Amino acid sequence: MKGYTGRILKIDLTSGKSFTRTFDESYVRKYLGGQGFAVELVYHGVPKGTDALDPKNVLAMSGGAFNGFPIGTASKVAWASKSPATGTLAESIMGGSIGPELKHAGYDALEIVGKASAPSYIYIEDDTVDIRDAGDLWGKDTRVVPETLKMRHGWDVKVACIGVAGEKLSKIAGIDCDDRQAGRAGLGAVMGSKNLKAIVVRGTKDLVPHDPKAVLRLAYQYQRIYQAAGSWVEDTKYGTGEFLGWVNKERGVFPTRNWQESVFNEREKIDPYYWATRYVTKNKACFSCTKPCGKLFEVKDGKFKGVAIDGIEYETLYSLGAACGNADVESVARANELCDLLGIDTISAGVTVGFAMELFQRGIITEKETGVNLAWSNASDAVPQMIELMGNRKGFGDVLADGVKVAAKRIGKGSERYAIHTKGLEPPAYDVRGMKGHGLAYMTSTRGACHLRAGFYAPELVGKFWKWEGIDRFSAVGKGPMVATMENFMCVYDSVGLCKFSRGFYLIAKLPEVLEAITGLKFTEDELLKIGERIHNMKGNFNAREGVTRKDWLLPPRILEDPIPEGVSKGHKISVEEMNLMLDDYMKARNWTSDGVPTPEKLKDLGID
Repeated sequence: MKGYTGRILKIDLTSGKSFTRTFDESYVRKYLGGQGFAVELVYHGVPKGTDALDPKNVLAMSGGAFNGFPIGTASKVAWASKSPATGTLAESIMGGSIGPELKHAGYDALEIVGKASAPSYIYIEDDTVDIRDAGDLWGKDTRVVPETLKMRHGWDVKVACIGVAGEKLSKIAGIDCDDRQAGRAGLGAVMGSKNLKAIVVRGTKDLVPHDPKAVLRLAYQYQRIYQAAGSWVEDTKYGTGEFLGWVNKERGVFPTRNWQESVFNEREKIDPYYWATRYVTKNKACFSCTKPCGKLFEVKDGKFKGVAIDGIEYETLYSLGAACGNADVESVARANELCDLLGIDTISAGVTVGFAMELFQRGIITEKETGVNLAWSNASDAVPQMIELMGNRKGFGDVLADGVKVAAKRIGKGSERYAIHTKGLEPPAYDVRGMKGHGLAYMTSTRGACHLRAGFYAPELVGKFWKWEGIDRFSAVGKGPMVATMENFMCVYDSVGLCKFSRGFYLIAKLPEVLEAITGLKFTEDELLKIGERIHNMKGNFNAREGVTRKDWLLPPRILEDPIPEGVSKGHKISVEEMNLMLDDYMKARNWTSDGVPTPEKLKDLGID
C-alpha cells in the first residue's frame, strides 16, 4: 500500500514497553484511517465495564488517511477513548500537527494503555519510543509544556499535552496541540489518569503517495474551488463566528442565558463583524490548511490586557458569551484563554457556568456558596473567574469541574431541571427547539450532544444539502434516515482527516479520486459510506454493551417543555411525541432495536464482531 505506513504503535505505560503491529489492505477497507482506526482500537481494546479512568482504558490517536499529503484542510487527527463524561466510546477531532508527524515517524495510529508510576511523557522519534519523566512539567499549562519540550528536544517536534484540569481528572478536560484542541468528552482526563502529561513526536520518514502528480493536481484543483467560493472569503476574514448574526437573528436559534432565550440581543460586540477589525492581528490556520478560519485575537489594553488566543470560535462565542449572558468580547477572550491554558473544553465549561448562573438567578445557589457573584449583570467578571476555579478545582469550581450532569447531582435542590445535556455532554450553539432534526442528531450522537457527528445543523438552517432539498427545520417527520445517513457521511470525513468546512466542496463522491491518488486503492461512494456506517455502528454497539441505551439519549426538560420565547422561532419546541417519533424513525433506518442496540443482522452485514 502507498499512503499508509501499515503500522500501529502500542505503548503500555504500566510496563514501560511498546509494541508495533502491522495491518494490510483489508484493514484499510474496513476502517480507512483517522477516526476509523481510533474507534477500532478502543472498540476491540477496552474490556467490558472498564471505568474510563482505569488503566485498562485505551487512549487512541490516528491521523486521517489524507494526513501528511498536500490536500487542503486535511490535517484532522482523531482521538478516541471511553469517555469519563458520558461512559460512551467518544472521539474528539483535532486540527493539530501530531497526526501527520506520527505518520512521518512510521505509524498510522497510536494506542496507549496502562498507567505510569509517576508523571511522564511519551517521546517518539521514528523507531525510538521512550517513556520519560515529566515531574517538572506537572502543574504547568498548555503553553509552557510544549515550549519546554521543544527547547529540550528541538523546535521541530510536535507536542500534544494536557493542562492542570486533565491532571485533576476534570471530566471536561481536553488535549491540546498547536493551539488546537481535542476538547470534547473529557479525553484529557483519560491522559491525566494515566499520569501522561504529553506526547512528543518527531518523524523523519518519507510518506510516498501512489501518484504524486495526481495528488498535486487535485490539491490545486480543490484550492481553486475553495477560493472561488464566497464562504472562503468570509471564513478567512471573520472565522467560524461569521454566521453568528445569521443564526441569532435570521433563524432565532442562538442559545442564550442557559437556553432560557434563543436570541442574544446584546450580541453586537461578540460578533466578529465587530471585533475582527479591532482585535485580530493575523490569520492562524490548522496545520496544512489552505482555508484559514483561525484568528490571532489580542487584547492590547484594559483589564484583560495581554490576552492572546487562537480564536474566538463560533461555539466559544456562544458558550462563554451568550450562554452566560456575557456581551464583553474581551472577557470571552480571557475565559477562552483560561480554558486553553488549563485544558478544558470551552463548550462544556461555558454551558456549565451558564447553568450555575441560572441557579444563582433562581436562588438555588448563592454567593456565599459560590464565592463569585454569578448574576448575569456581572458576567464579564464572573465567567473568567469561574473558569479559573473550575480548571484548578478550587472552591465552587470543584463542584462544576465535571460538567452540568455531575454538578446538578452535587447541587441537588431541583437543579437537574436546568441542566442542559444529552448523555452527559453539554450541547453546542444551536437551539434545537427551532431545528428538530438537529435535535435528533444531539440524541443519536454516540458521544453525547454534538453538532459535528451528523452535521445536520447546516442542512436544516439552509434548507438543503447534498441529496436533499426543501428541508423544513420545524418538522420532525422523515428526519431519522437523513440523520443516520449524515452520521455515516461524517464518519468518512473524520477518517480521511478532512475539515468539515470542506464537506460542501468535496462531498463523498469526490473522495475516491483523492484516495486513489494517495493510496492506489479504488473506492466507490457507496463503499465509503459503508465504512462510515460500520464505524458508527461500532460506536453504537460499544455504548449498548456499556449499558448506554435509549433511556440515556433523551433531550433535557427545557427543550421538551419550554417553547422558544422570542424571535423568528418563537413558540417552537420538541414535544415528547416528536422526540419519540424521530427516535423510532432513526432506529428503523439503522436497523437497530427500538432501545438503540444494533441488531445481530446489522453487525453481521457490516462485519463487526
